Amino acid sequence: MLNYTDKQINDNRLYLEALSERYPTIRATAAEIINLQAILDLPKGTEHFMSDVHGEYEAFRHILNNASGSVREKIDILFSDTLSDVRRAELATLVYYPKAKLKELVQSTENEGILYLDILTKLIALCRLVSSKYTRSKVRKALPTDFAYILEELLFSPEWDGNRSQYRNNILLTIIDLGQAERLIIDLCDTIKRLIVDRLHIVGDIFDRGSRPDIVLDDLMEHHGVDVQWGNHDILWMGAATGSRTCIANALNNSFTYGNLDAIEIGYGINLRPLALFASEVYKDNDVSAFMPKDKGDTTAYSNNSPDLIARMHKAIAVILFKLEGHIVRRNPNFGMDDRLLLDKIDYKTGTVELYGKQYPLKDSRFPTIDPDDPYRLTAEEEQVMDQLKTAFRRSEKLQRHVEFLFAKGGLYKCYNGNLLFHGCIPMNPDGTLMELSVEGEMLSGRELLDAIERMIRKGYHSSWGSDEQKKAKDYMWFLWCGKNSPIAGRERMTTFERLLIDDPETHTEPRNSYYELYHNESACLKILNEFGLFEKHSHIINGHIPVNKKKGETPIKANGRLIVIDGGFCRAFREKTGTAGYTLVYNSYGMRIISHEPFGGRQNAIDENKDILNTAVVFDVAENRIRVADTDDGKRIKEQIDGLLLLLSAYRSGLVKEKKK
Repeated sequence: MLNYTDKQINDNRLYLEALSERYPTIRATAAEIINLQAILDLPKGTEHFMSDVHGEYEAFRHILNNASGSVREKIDILFSDTLSDVRRAELATLVYYPKAKLKELVQSTENEGILYLDILTKLIALCRLVSSKYTRSKVRKALPTDFAYILEELLFSPEWDGNRSQYRNNILLTIIDLGQAERLIIDLCDTIKRLIVDRLHIVGDIFDRGSRPDIVLDDLMEHHGVDVQWGNHDILWMGAATGSRTCIANALNNSFTYGNLDAIEIGYGINLRPLALFASEVYKDNDVSAFMPKDKGDTTAYSNNSPDLIARMHKAIAVILFKLEGHIVRRNPNFGMDDRLLLDKIDYKTGTVELYGKQYPLKDSRFPTIDPDDPYRLTAEEEQVMDQLKTAFRRSEKLQRHVEFLFAKGGLYKCYNGNLLFHGCIPMNPDGTLMELSVEGEMLSGRELLDAIERMIRKGYHSSWGSDEQKKAKDYMWFLWCGKNSPIAGRERMTTFERLLIDDPETHTEPRNSYYELYHNESACLKILNEFGLFEKHSHIINGHIPVNKKKGETPIKANGRLIVIDGGFCRAFREKTGTAGYTLVYNSYGMRIISHEPFGGRQNAIDENKDILNTAVVFDVAENRIRVADTDDGKRIKEQIDGLLLLLSAYRSGLVKEKKK
């Protein structure tokens, strides 16, 4: 283990000298090796996968709080023999919403002291259970600062020791007497939720449709271990925040479609008054019935604006959008999207449009701002409105902070613990070969394609305002949102114009990339996994984007378990179609299971009635042996650290590096 030659040590002298600053002695180095070696034998932490949250912040928060049922599962393990189902549900609700639930419990008890002692005792037992797979050092870091020492004493004292039991009770009684019980209960609940999930993966689409994606992002920014794979709705808002007028118009078009302006006006403080005044004036005598918000469920309740005003703003921004998209298509012929140039295909006298060699009547053909001789030119008023909106998006401090987070914690894909995570697709041809797309004049496919796209977007984001790099990145972010065979949109075309203005449903079809046929095939999935350097027996593709239609008998588990789609209708707008309220995936030391969720009745209902989201779990990949940290990506990094420390230890013992004793 220490058979290093002098040459190996000398070749790494600079590295070893730097490492010796942190571990200055043989004893310190050996102690760290022992510590790291012990960590390798611990069970791997639990990973939690979610996708297509689409601003549904209440359901998102609840699933984070209950860890897809894992909290209740741990409570049942501990207390199934001593507590009734009602009491266990009550304890679970306390963990989910400690402040509100504790207030309710205190109001209904005659003796606060006994209540606090009972709750604290149970929470400490629960915290001890969920922390058992971690080192004491890691648990210590998760504990609230003010109570860290006391909680460490309580968590790691042996239960069977009668003296320690009395010691524990005396500590708790002192905490209660000093009026600190409520605060400690809240801190314990937060610690339990933090420890029960070690890593959170968001596989795309935080934005649009639901009311408050900004709240979801606030929660993610506070999470201890999270990564995000960009979805097409995310990249759209990232482009809008970077100042792309086309992305801004698309983001607003989506919001008006669902009558949802809360994220824009309340969440991000973006002033829509200039657009409202423009729309009210230019389209005041127009029939805007084709642009009314979708009336499904309670989605229109997201905004205080009248549906009629929203429809006028929707028409105004849609016309601007079609013009701006024409600009991008014309200056980027490599996108191959000339079929989206439709304003010049409209016969403004007959109110029809030519599409795929056929004439279709338009639901609305009164467009006072379109010049038939130059249909893609914005009027001076439209230019002014878009400049004001661009300034508002650029100056939204909260939006800029959220997009900065998405760049820091996100990417187009992630390889993690043998799994490949991405939102949309890896573009493929019908014959199963990887499809090539043009990036900065180079034809690329597979991993090279995604890497090149991400590099270009990051370079543009960090480039100076108005630079060629930034302009190029903004156009490509729009392409990723809706472009032909975009890896995160996965369609041959997006039919925004047709769905708004043509009644014929055949024109609304958005053919998917061949990936979505091939991903039922295990060999195709293995080909993709191998493309990303993943060859393990238990490697999987984790996908979002295309909702699994449970009503039609579809399953999230495909290709003999090699691919899992975890978009199942988390967004309310999709639930009627899919027949479920979404999926989450849990990957712990025993294997993988997919969780199917029923609709969430709301936070207050959960608190008052102890109503949880009903979950159905399907275990589909069981590890032959319990998975240890040594088997994970973190384990690989720890082994590399151990190798370096062993080399340092050898250097100390050979005298080639001196100990730094005080």
